[in-house]
Amino acid sequence: MAKRLFDLLVAGLALLLLLPLFAALALAIKLDSPGPVFFRQERVGRHGRLFRIHKFRSMVADAAARGPEVTVGRDARITRIGHRLRDHRLDELAQLIDVVKGDMSLVGPRPEVPRYVAHYPPALREQVLAVRPGITDPASLDHLDEAALLAAADDPEREYIERILPKKLAHQAAYAAHATLWSDLRVILRTLRLLIAR
Repeated sequence: MAKRLFDLLVAGLALLLLLPLFAALALAIKLDSPGPVFFRQERVGRHGRLFRIHKFRSMVADAAARGPEVTVGRDARITRIGHRLRDHRLDELAQLIDVVKGDMSLVGPRPEVPRYVAHYPPALREQVLAVRPGITDPASLDHLDEAALLAAADDPEREYIERILPKKLAHQAAYAAHATLWSDLRVILRTLRLLIAR
């Protein structure tokens, strides 16, 4: 209950304070390439419930038809403004909407598409999906170079499923087993420090 109240308070306040930034990002996205401001995609949430995540669109509108669901390095599908959004993680800010709606938390395992959740081992699947997915978590902070690693792989999707995903899952399961409000605060502060450094 305390975690949900904290999420609502912080996400609601952040949405109000960031409204001018959201408007500027929306304008930049619309001027840069045709398509919607938000990217919406089906993800797997708590207890396996499907929801549609919000992100500021950083790729061409028909990106899904042009390549895999994993993003590889400086993917050609990423728009000019999209590179800036991704470099500074600004595209993820739209997920504050999902936090307020109750689909996500500020901190929690990053939500995956059903295609990759199908590769979760049953025991880890149960642990990771026992909590709300989050905007940030220790696993994603430790894999900030993921896109570059995938770009260097002969088969990026196989590299993700066989090498990167198992490491992230183990990390996420450990988070889910020991998460507290205080540990979430530490993750949020670490996220902010990394973003400022970038």
